[in-house]
Amino acid sequence: MANHKSALKRIRSNEAKRLRNKYQHKTTRNAVRDLRSTEDKKEAGERLNAVISMLDKLAKNNIIHKNKAANLKSQLTKHVSAL
Repeated sequence: MANHKSALKRIRSNEAKRLRNKYQHKTTRNAVRDLRSTEDKKEAGERLNAVISMLDKLAKNNIIHKNKAANLKSQLTKHVSAL
């Protein structure tokens, strides 16, 4: 168990950050899944911008690796172009 006041605060803040990161990551994964299942090119183009923005934010905050974000953006752009 933590013995210092700062360690207790760190435990609380880490849990809050973990939950926020988990929520953002799951939301982005759902958005990527929805984009992949979209058949309408116009709708997919609109969703693509939002998903790319979400991926960039996750990569910036080190929730996902920057190369993973780049790979996902590339795959999704290719998917939307092929529609």
